[in-house]
Amino acid sequence: MNRRQILNALAATATTGLPASLGWSAAQARSATDRLPALHPGAITDVRGVKVGHFTETRRPTGCTVILTEAGATGGVDVRGSAPGTRETDLLNPTNLVEKVNAVLLSGGSAFGLEAATGVVKYLEERKIGYPVGAAGVVPIVPAAILFDLGVGDPKIRPDATAGYKACEAAVAGPFLQGSVGAGTGATIGKLWGMARAMKGGIGTASVRAGGITVGAIVAVNAVGDVIDPATGRILAGARTEDGKGLQDTVASALRGTLSPGMRPGTATTIGVIACDAKLTKVQCQKLAQIAHDGFARTINPVHTHFDGDTIFALATGASELTGNMLLLGVLAAEAMSRAVVNAILAARGWEGLPAASDLKI
Repeated sequence: MNRRQILNALAATATTGLPASLGWSAAQARSATDRLPALHPGAITDVRGVKVGHFTETRRPTGCTVILTEAGATGGVDVRGSAPGTRETDLLNPTNLVEKVNAVLLSGGSAFGLEAATGVVKYLEERKIGYPVGAAGVVPIVPAAILFDLGVGDPKIRPDATAGYKACEAAVAGPFLQGSVGAGTGATIGKLWGMARAMKGGIGTASVRAGGITVGAIVAVNAVGDVIDPATGRILAGARTEDGKGLQDTVASALRGTLSPGMRPGTATTIGVIACDAKLTKVQCQKLAQIAHDGFARTINPVHTHFDGDTIFALATGASELTGNMLLLGVLAAEAMSRAVVNAILAARGWEGLPAASDLKI
């Protein structure tokens, strides 16, 4: 049997549940653990010209993540959720002036977390990186998006300008941590029945390469819906049953007509960045951001709800000197984003009543 056949066989026979420490037997926990896939390889930093840095708040689960493109990258954005919290998205409209982006910030803290972008601007201005404005120097271009994590820990603690600056100082061009760090620190998923039945989300990354071009994704998964492994169709994590010992299956509940939402609108949101080293226009970047949302649709269900502010930014560094084929890039973008979503859930760690997919391990 090949790997896909093995995973499908396990998925067909395994019982969904939580580990013995949360009320399940060792045999049940082992069965569920065997079903978990391995992390997908690669990172958005495989794209030349991209660095990533996290700031993780130690006083409560929250934080921010910066994606630096210090040499500049053509930018685009596509907002699909109905409750977004963003900065500088209008600037990325192809009809508007500025072409290049110097960084993108992803942050927890709801609208308060947008303050962290000020720290990124300060960091870049000190290094004279930004849009040139003559004698006045430069204006760093830093679009940003936030997710709602104020329901986890003390809501008065949220990322600020200092957090954004420290994330820049921590930025690297190589491997970096995934899971419950940076913007994914306080992320949760499966929240339609309230936080008491939710599970832990996180931040993930992945990359794919074809035709001499690398496409990478990073995403902070804080969704209303459940997260699914596209390889098997099995739910990895999401809303739990009333007793907390199994997975509810949000969509199946909706089809049975038993959906009874217990959350407030605007308290979720999945945010991410898709980057490539091809040479693209702003119009093409906007299209790439649109197609990358297919990665959300493959892995999160339901997605793009009125409770979410789902947003994807696109960056093209041009470092490969190749002009990208948009059909191929679209395929790669959706695949990279779906893998990054899965990685975010697999790498997440539980926190005070919010179990993670990794808690299925004994």
